[in-house]
Amino acid sequence: MFYETANNDHGLPHNPFKAIVAPRPIGWISTADREGRTNLAPYSFFNAVCDRPPMVMFSSSGRKDSLKNIEATGEFVCNLASYDLREQMNRSSADFEHGISEFSEAGLAAAPSRLVKPPRVAEALAALECRCLQVIRPVDIHGRAADNWIVLGQVVGVHIDERAIVDGRFDVTFARPLSRLGYMDYAVVDAVFPMVRPKA
Repeated sequence: MFYETANNDHGLPHNPFKAIVAPRPIGWISTADREGRTNLAPYSFFNAVCDRPPMVMFSSSGRKDSLKNIEATGEFVCNLASYDLREQMNRSSADFEHGISEFSEAGLAAAPSRLVKPPRVAEALAALECRCLQVIRPVDIHGRAADNWIVLGQVVGVHIDERAIVDGRFDVTFARPLSRLGYMDYAVVDAVFPMVRPKA
């Protein structure tokens, strides 16, 4: 099959785009506003950008509290969403009123960060403290601004639970990070396999 996205005439019950671009890591973003009120929300458009220096990005559909807080303070934390925290992650995605802490609503503890003001999820096996580099509102091929904002951040500090370090490496099979697929589907990393890059 083939369909043009301008018409979205795929004939399927649901749009397959996000199911094709998968799996996607979940950016579980914690922020705080200027008054110190915390916010925690998962974003399925999230990934690393580079490692020298380490940078991450996430995209917000609409101007949500995470974006507003980052624009106001310039700081955020990416918390690892793992299988053991799947229910809490999902609960934090609810559309709570501004000022209500998703930490409390999801039954999570807020642990202090070292270099930024927003707290991290105490139960998360890893967290990346970030400072905002840039907020970009993309435009489409017709020059129309999308109702989306891309946040680029530089990682300035990394927290790792010692239990997740096995033989000197961060063990993703212990951490079991969640990933977002299409529709209402998620996946978890339970197994890995190595591949060595070939020489030319």
